Amino acid sequence: MTAIFAIAGVVIKELYRRKDFYVLFILTVLVTGVMALANFFDDDKMVGYLKEICLLLIWISALAIAVATAARQIPAERENRTIFPLLAKPVTRGRVITGKFLGCWLASGLSLIMFYGFLGVVSASRDHHFPAVNYFQAMWLQWVFLAVVIAMVILGSIVFAAPSSNATICVIAVAGMLFMGRYLKMIALTQPEPVRSILYTLYFVMPHLEWFDVRELVIHGRGLVPWVDCGLATLYGAAYTAVFLFAAWICFRRKALN
Repeated sequence: MTAIFAIAGVVIKELYRRKDFYVLFILTVLVTGVMALANFFDDDKMVGYLKEICLLLIWISALAIAVATAARQIPAERENRTIFPLLAKPVTRGRVITGKFLGCWLASGLSLIMFYGFLGVVSASRDHHFPAVNYFQAMWLQWVFLAVVIAMVILGSIVFAAPSSNATICVIAVAGMLFMGRYLKMIALTQPEPVRSILYTLYFVMPHLEWFDVRELVIHGRGLVPWVDCGLATLYGAAYTAVFLFAAWICFRRKALN
């Protein structure tokens, strides 16, 4: 665990040293600035629309940072040839994968804390109401969502040649799961065999990332997600994260580094 946490710490420090941290800060200011515009409107619906825009920016920004950070971890180690002294510590390839994932996930968590922290302060100052538990549930489920995405991107960084192609393919895959995953079963009903069976299988095999999106509950104040459902969603995300990391370990241990 010492080696894993050491590798994770390097990943977190890398986020602050690179421009990602400054982009994150600017985007956070922009998000809170958009939220502050709610002060100029008396219509409650307009305030809700602005909250929706803010949360959408948070999702896009957090996803971009998580994918960009995870996609360059293994390729950068190989390109700079720092993977050889790292594995000579000795550190196993499984610990490298785990440490890289943990660092990217914790870095994404820090990003979410900043986003939701600023958003919560501005929201409380404008609406004079701060549903802290709702914000916590939304942030937690989004963090679990990012865990699945980061594990998938780390797997892609071993399979695909370039970080750019890996990031592009993973973003397209995540977007497809978010926007089309819930409708895939209905689409399968309209298709002939064997396309129907293929779509049904894909529907039950793929991770349903849309289940972690609870922005509507925060925007419209529809109450809390039942804690049992929140726990089941966490276990669901943890299971897919473990599957992707295990696949990444299998591919990495068989891959030549030179």
